[in-house]
Amino acid sequence: MRKMQVFKLVYLSLLTALSLALFLFEGLLPVPFLAPGAKLGLANIVTVLALYTLPGFREALLVLLLRIGLATLLGGGPTIFAYSLAGGLLSFLGMALLRRQGIFSLQAVSAAGGFLHNAGQLIIACSAVDSAGLFAYLPVLGPCGLVTGLVIGAAAAGILPKLQIAMKRGL
Repeated sequence: MRKMQVFKLVYLSLLTALSLALFLFEGLLPVPFLAPGAKLGLANIVTVLALYTLPGFREALLVLLLRIGLATLLGGGPTIFAYSLAGGLLSFLGMALLRRQGIFSLQAVSAAGGFLHNAGQLIIACSAVDSAGLFAYLPVLGPCGLVTGLVIGAAAAGILPKLQIAMKRGL
């Protein structure tokens, strides 16, 4: 029993570290998007993998929240935190609900997460400027989120079988 707890703690730590590293790496990439601060969401590969490999959604949520908190400490601020948290939580909630249904592909779950992440960030932006007018960007940002979510989902789908084999071996 003790060995399993250590394995789980190490696995959660590795997922958090990888997620943070991908988030920081992505911040170095010049991404010519339509909206300032828009990113591909590479760290979400880890969130999707956590949803599909961890026994409960709470552990996957912990990985997400730790990444957001650590990323904020390493270079974000209150604004970055608010946008990351809103997008991350709405995305996570949607993906967890779709994952629980068991009828959607990993790529579909991830695509929904990409869309919802942008929607969550738009909610914060609308709150910040006290205007719902920013939702006019949803027809542009929504499809971008769907496409990047599909790409993230495809990457996670390629990694997942290998990760599951490694986990069964206790690696």
